[in-house]
Amino acid sequence: MIEIQKAKKEFKKYVSDYDVTNDKIRIKIGHIERTANIAKEIATNKNLPEEEMKLAWLIGLLHDIGRFEQVKRYNTFIDKDSINHGEFGAKLLFEQGMIRKFIEDDQYDEIIKKAILNHNRSKQKIEVENDRELLHSKIIRDADKIDIIYMLSFENKETAFGSKDIEKEKMTEEIYEQFMKNQEIDYEKRKNAVDVLVSHFAYVFDFNDKHSLSMINEKGYFDKIYQRFQFKDQKTQEKVNQIYKVVKKFLDESSYIEKEKINDRHTKS
Repeated sequence: MIEIQKAKKEFKKYVSDYDVTNDKIRIKIGHIERTANIAKEIATNKNLPEEEMKLAWLIGLLHDIGRFEQVKRYNTFIDKDSINHGEFGAKLLFEQGMIRKFIEDDQYDEIIKKAILNHNRSKQKIEVENDRELLHSKIIRDADKIDIIYMLSFENKETAFGSKDIEKEKMTEEIYEQFMKNQEIDYEKRKNAVDVLVSHFAYVFDFNDKHSLSMINEKGYFDKIYQRFQFKDQKTQEKVNQIYKVVKKFLDESSYIEKEKINDRHTKS
């Protein structure tokens, strides 16, 4: 049995041990709480049973539990410069037994663990053993990305992107080429905050549900991110302009397909 109020209480208790005045801790708390609600919304849109909606919410609450120690120890969200926060979160919950503080019933353990391990992996490296594990891994991946994109549209640039002078930086050519080829961004090749920005734009290619893409498009999050920056290097600005055009086209086409499906369902009903 999943008790949402109990899990919320335990989460607040856990984060109270960290410096909530630290901007990185603050935004991570907000991100986690919103992601849990978005995950539940996605599950609701899929007409999943109440149990699955609650499970999606709980996974959202726990997916970034490893971030707090990451910030405390390394003061960064960049995994390659510190720890893999998904793997560390799973270790905290399941090797150290912290999961039982959030839910007493152990029947969901493997689903929760797999979803947390998969949420920040390359899509080629997702590991599941059944359809239910895959379903919840996909839900949390979409929910996580939706809120990250939302957060980047308004949060302090230095906190969100890890650079005081992102607009003075130059985009790495290899990162640009990966994006333009509709490839996953190799995070190991990112050299600066501009490259991080590009990897977030590339999220658009990694959503599992057309409804998620429609949500992003309707809210205009990518538009707001794009409008926040004016890069000093002309070539970098031109590349960002081109990336934005690709993102807009992809979103518009995806949203059109989703609307056509909805209209078709209404016509048949």
